[in-house]
Amino acid sequence: MQLSTEIPKTDSQFSADQYRRPFVTITLLFFLWGFITVMNDVLIPYLKGAFSLSYFQAGLVQFAFFGAFFLVSLLYYVVSLSTGDPINRLGYKAGIIIALVICGAGCAMFYPAAVFQKYGFFLAALFLLATGVTLLQIAANPYAAILGKPETASSRLNLAQGVNSLGTTLAPIAGSLLLYKVFAKGGEVTIDSIKLPYLIFGSLFLILAVIVWRSHLPRFSSEEKVEHGIGALHFSHLRFGMLAVFMYVGGEVAIGSYLVSFMKDQHILGLPESTASLYLAYYWGGAMIGRLCGAISLGDIDSQARKYTYMIITAIVVFFVVYLVTSIRIEHGVAHMVFMTPAQIGPFLLLIALNFLGFVLGKGRPARALGVFSLALIVLLCIAAFTGGPLAFWAALGTGLFNSIMWSNIFTLAIKDLRQYTAQGSSLLVMMIVGGAIVPLFMGATADRWGIQLAFAVPILCYVYIAFYGFIGHRVKQTQVPS
Repeated sequence: MQLSTEIPKTDSQFSADQYRRPFVTITLLFFLWGFITVMNDVLIPYLKGAFSLSYFQAGLVQFAFFGAFFLVSLLYYVVSLSTGDPINRLGYKAGIIIALVICGAGCAMFYPAAVFQKYGFFLAALFLLATGVTLLQIAANPYAAILGKPETASSRLNLAQGVNSLGTTLAPIAGSLLLYKVFAKGGEVTIDSIKLPYLIFGSLFLILAVIVWRSHLPRFSSEEKVEHGIGALHFSHLRFGMLAVFMYVGGEVAIGSYLVSFMKDQHILGLPESTASLYLAYYWGGAMIGRLCGAISLGDIDSQARKYTYMIITAIVVFFVVYLVTSIRIEHGVAHMVFMTPAQIGPFLLLIALNFLGFVLGKGRPARALGVFSLALIVLLCIAAFTGGPLAFWAALGTGLFNSIMWSNIFTLAIKDLRQYTAQGSSLLVMMIVGGAIVPLFMGATADRWGIQLAFAVPILCYVYIAFYGFIGHRVKQTQVPS
């Protein structure tokens, strides 16, 4: 999930060729925050077992993490209204460095949390880490838009978001190998297994802070007038869009949070935790396939045949990357490959084909695609919640493919025609990321009462609402558009 800001004015000393190196640096930020966010999905079942938590208590991991998104964004918004944009005054390069240092400190807190073995300590560390990630997104997104020609800003943001998805795809694989193989003592997973992995992650944030500090990044400033009061809330399509963001983030995070527990259930496949964690890559890899294909589908390529060809090639390439990395196994310190047969992987290939059909039915229109993908998600979650075995297994993993384009489509539709209220509306949408803190708790409480499989019916309500927004709620009432 990305935070959006207006496109600022660039430092004129930079030429097109000089933008490439800074852009590579910025895309590393997108990768790293995607990686560390999805590590929560590996962390939840790990902490659940270590502290003998209920599903509801385990859901507090996402509550602490995404609750920070809401509180930090709200505080930032209030300060911006009263004194102006803090990062714009501080300097975006300095803002990125500060955010990276906070992320590093949050990761470092996992070490004393493991030493004292206090669940509340882990939640505090997650809150601090998420504070850094929130500030990082606020500071980094404008750079992805500014580093090049203004007319290609959208393309750069889509590319950066694709790199973000690469991080979310690799995180469950790396996390599973580190926690359950590399740092497990004598083959046994203990609370101490978490110390070194998060120190490594924290070190990566600090190294990246040094890289950014040493990089020559362009200066820019924004002169957009920020409207005071709650003028943006007068627009019904924004109000509906705020709830749509809440539902989307809540649904996506809730599904990812409990997928490992879902795959461990005997009614599904009864997989061991270390193996189930690897399969998370298909969920987040599916999101990467969908996002990259969505960037092509909603792009400005004139030839429909060429557009579809690029989408098919992209889906195939990303699929094989996910297929290869999830085939890695480490036994007794030795890495080897265990490949699934075509029959075993066939259901996911079918889901990719259905995802492509969804884009065709969406006809390149954000609202229509949003509605079609929501209906597909409702069907997949019904299969996951009310059937069993491999069918339910792949249906749950396939939801990532159809979650893929929701953030960008909802955000674009919600801020349409807001004009001078665009920045205010953007801030209000960002706050609704708090759905990632709330919906997993409801799903966890349902799992405690009726079992993890039936809990996968909870996000269905989220996508019913998003389908409404895609087909009806996004419509702009012309009487509300300011002159």
